[in-house]
Amino acid sequence: MSVPASVKQLLDKQNISYDIANAPAISETSSLWHDQHMRQTGAAKSLILQDDKGKVQVVIASDTLLDLSAVNRELNRELRATSSIDLKSFYEKHQLHSIPALPKLAGLTTIVDQGLLEPQALYLDSGQEGQLIMLHKEEFKAMVGDAIIANIGVPVASLKDDTVTSDEEQLQNCVKNFTNLRIKQRLEETLELPPLSETAQRIIKLRVDPEADISDLANIVETDPSLAAQVVSWAASPYYSAPGKIKSIHDAIVRVLGFDMVLNLALGLALGKTMRLPTDGAEGSQPYWQQAVYMAATVEGLVTAIPREQRPGFGMSYLSGLLSNFGYLVLAEVFPPHFTSICRFTEVNPHVEPQPIDRHILGITREQLSSWLMEIWQMPDEIVVALRNQGNPEFSGENSAYAKLLFVAQRLLCQRGVSNGPKLEVPAHVYEELHLDPIKAEAAMDNIIESANELNNIAKEMNGG
Repeated sequence: MSVPASVKQLLDKQNISYDIANAPAISETSSLWHDQHMRQTGAAKSLILQDDKGKVQVVIASDTLLDLSAVNRELNRELRATSSIDLKSFYEKHQLHSIPALPKLAGLTTIVDQGLLEPQALYLDSGQEGQLIMLHKEEFKAMVGDAIIANIGVPVASLKDDTVTSDEEQLQNCVKNFTNLRIKQRLEETLELPPLSETAQRIIKLRVDPEADISDLANIVETDPSLAAQVVSWAASPYYSAPGKIKSIHDAIVRVLGFDMVLNLALGLALGKTMRLPTDGAEGSQPYWQQAVYMAATVEGLVTAIPREQRPGFGMSYLSGLLSNFGYLVLAEVFPPHFTSICRFTEVNPHVEPQPIDRHILGITREQLSSWLMEIWQMPDEIVVALRNQGNPEFSGENSAYAKLLFVAQRLLCQRGVSNGPKLEVPAHVYEELHLDPIKAEAAMDNIIESANELNNIAKEMNGG
C-alpha cells in the first residue's frame, strides 16, 4: 500500500522515514480521537484556509477544535475555510482524497498546533482514504522546519457539556459575556426574543384540550393562509402518495396525515416562522427547512420501525424532529455576530459536531437555548427534553427516547451525506434502548434517500417556494 505520489515526493525530498497504517473506522469508540492507541501517541489532520492574500495550511490534532480566531491573530489575517470548489480542484490536481497532515504541503505557509510536538509518535492523514502515515517525534519536528508553531487547537473533550451548572445559569453567563445589557430579573426580557405567534399559541392550547376535534384544528390552521398552504402542500406531496387531489386542511387531516400529525406539523411550522431565517450560514450547510423536513421524515421512519409496544409517542417524536435544529434560528436571532463566528468555525472544523463549537464561542449550545425557549413557551416536556439532550446518547432520564431518536436520526443523515458533520456510528446500546433494529433503521434511511426529490420539494415550499 503506497501513499499518494505528491505525498511520497514530499517525504522523500526531506528524507523522512515513515510507516503506513490503516485508519480505524470512524465510530464513537474507534475514531482517530477516541482510539486508545492513538491517544497514547497522537493523530493529526490538516486544513487549508484562505483570504485575499492567498492560502495557508493548518495542521492540528484530530481531537481538537481549530480556533480560527487564534490563527488569524497569530498571522494577522482574515482567513476562513477554502471553498469546496477550490478544494475539489486541489484534490484533483494532486490526486488526493483529503488534505495530508504534512507541513508545507504544496509550498504553502503552514501553521502547526503546538500540541503536536509533544507525542512520541504521530499518525497523520495521508490524503488517501483509510490510510495514515506514522512518523516518530523527531521526524515530524524535522518536517515542521520553519513552519509557524502556535497554540491554535482547543481539546474537544474540554468543551463537553457542563452538568454542574443549570442551563439558565450558563445562559446568564453567556449574556453577561456577550452583551452590554444589564441582566434583568427575567431572562426572556433581556434577550428580546420575538413573541410566540397567535397561531402557535392557539395550537398549543388545542394540544391540551381533550375535546379538540378536526374542525377546531382546521379552523386554526386556515386562519393562517401561508401555514394552510404549506400543510396542504405537505399532504399532497408524492412522498405520501395520497389518492386524489388534496384540496383543504380537512382533506389533509382525514385522508392523509391524521389529526396528531397535522397538529404537530402546524405547530412546528408556526414556531419556525417566529424567527427570521439567517442570511449567513456555513458553506455547504443544509438550509434550515431542508434539515427540518429530513429530520422529521427520518424520525417518522425510525418510529415506524420500532415495535408498536415500545414506540415513543408518534406526534411528539415527529414534532421533535421538525424542531430539532430550532436552536440554529435562536442563535442567529439572539447573537448575530457570534452566529457568524460559529459559521466560520463550523467551516474549518468539519470533523467536530456543533456543540463544542457553540460552547467554545458562546459558552452555551444551541440545544440549551432552544430547550430553554421551549420551556418559556410551555411546550410539552417531551420536546424540551428531546431538544436539550439530542447530542447526548448517554442521557437516560424521563423522555430520553425522544432525545435518542434525534441522536440516531442525525447520525444516520450524516452517514448518508444528507446532513453536514462527521460520519460517526450509532452506539449499539442506543439502538437497544430504543428497541430499534439497526437493519430496519438502515432500511428507513434507504426510503429517505429514495424520496429525496419529494422531500426537497417540501422543504422548498417551507422556505417560501
